[in-house]
Order: sequence, then structure tokens, then C-alpha cells
Amino acid sequence: MEGPFLEAVRYLPLRLRAAALGLTEEDQARCEELRFRAGRGVFWLAEGRARPLMAAEGPVEAAGEDLRRVVELCTQASFHTALDQFRDGFLPLRGGHRLGLCGTAAVRGGAVINLRELSSLALRIARPVPGVGEALLPRLRCGGGVLSTLILAPPGGGKTTLLRDLVRALSTGGGDSPPLRTALADERGEVAALWRGEPQLDVGQADVMDGCPKAAALLMLLRSMNPQVLAADEITAPEDVDALGMAANCGAAVVATAHGTGVEDLLRRPLYQRLWDRKVFRRLVTIRMEGGRRCYAVEELP
Repeated sequence: MEGPFLEAVRYLPLRLRAAALGLTEEDQARCEELRFRAGRGVFWLAEGRARPLMAAEGPVEAAGEDLRRVVELCTQASFHTALDQFRDGFLPLRGGHRLGLCGTAAVRGGAVINLRELSSLALRIARPVPGVGEALLPRLRCGGGVLSTLILAPPGGGKTTLLRDLVRALSTGGGDSPPLRTALADERGEVAALWRGEPQLDVGQADVMDGCPKAAALLMLLRSMNPQVLAADEITAPEDVDALGMAANCGAAVVATAHGTGVEDLLRRPLYQRLWDRKVFRRLVTIRMEGGRRCYAVEELP
């Protein structure tokens, strides 16, 4: 069966695909992202470190036309037609992969309506890690349920991967733990990566609301699916905080992620201070890199 790396590089034009496939099997398995910058080098990322992509003749470079061709392959559409879909700056791809874009924006009424020219692309490779959350679950559980938990890490630190596996484990149960009715607000399609209604990444038996703003999705799921657990990726707005607080007050456990390196970093920002003051979460999971590996720490919150 085709692995995540091979599945993702199918979206690249032949020259760039051949260069990416020149990586060793070990490096392909480690690769988390490929970055292309017009007129500059191509890099592959693993364990938070960027490395130049090499070919026999030397470092691989990408032209503006290469970037346009990637967009066309990802959308099976013309460049300008395709860019209309990128108002949020990225395109979700089949298999849970994601293409991020940078360039010259066209703005109308204060909102980005298109990108006239591309300067950079980031092809993020979705790579589930089944079981990564199971070792943590005993410290997050309470009786037959789970305590509300906040997952904290810097960008690219593995928050979404951990959230996905916790959703999978909680919704399917195992051992002495029964399955819990779990609902996921997947605004950007990164956790479950629905494709025609079917998750491309394993979220067990969770109910998924995709493409809807988190705050609205959380409240809709709370009212319609009677969840015991509500999950959401990346708290970024005051309305997200309000929705999580409402869900907790209604008796659902909430599992969510946020950018940060620790409690002190969290409390320096007013948005997260509100979460802290509301005492929504009972457990804090922080992720950090040590020796090229992700390490997980669980902290009990008052």
C-alpha cells in the first residue's frame, strides 16, 4: 500500500517528484514537509530541521512555473481558477495532506480574495502515529471518562497528531475503558481529513464536523450529537474559548490544542488567560523535542 510520502509527492510535477523520491526510504519516512520557494532552493523538513533537497547535479531549485504547476496538479484546475479556493491560505488534499501558499495577495473589503502570484509553497505530509496517545491516557482518565485536557506545543510540535490519536482511542475504547461518544470540530480538515464524508486519517468512531468555524462547530456538535468528549484543534479566538467553556459547563469533557511552550508562555497571552481563569482544563500535556524525538509531559491543573 502506498505510504504517506509517496501519496503526497504525487502532487508534484515530474522534476520535483523525482528529486523528492531521491531521498532514502528512511528520510522519506521521516519527512514531514516539503518547502518550495520561487527562484530559490527546495527543502525537506524532519524533526523541526530543514535540509536542502539534492539531485545529482546539486541543490534542487523551484521556479515560479513549478509552483503554479503544483497548484494545478493539486486542484486539477487552471492556476487562476484554483487560487480562488485558497482564501484561507491552504488547500486540504486527499489523504489528509495540506498545501500552504504564500504570495502576492489580492484584497477586497479587507479580505484576501485571491493570490495573484505565488512565492512559496509548503506541502505538509500527514503521517498518523497510531498509539502515540495511549501511553498518556491513564493519566488523563477519571473513572470511565476523561478529564478536560489542553495540548500545548510550538507550531509543528505534534499537537494535531496527538489530538488525532486521543480522539481515536477515546472513541473506540479498549481494555477496561468503554468507548466514549466523541465529536471533533475539524475546522481546517487536518485532524480527520474528510474526503466525501469519509475520514482519510484514523479518528476511530468520532463524529466529525469539517470546514466549519470551531466555535460554531463545537456548539452544533454539543446540541446534535450528545458527545461525552468534544475535541478541537488550535484555539485561536475568543469565541473558541466561549464555546469550550459552554461545552464544559454542559458536562462534556473537552480536548483541545494551543500554541505554546508551557504554562508561563500560555499565561502571557490574554486569550489563554481567559481559559485558565475559567478552569476549563484539568490536565495539561506539553510536547517538546529532545534529541530529535518528541517527549510528552502531563501536568495536573488546579
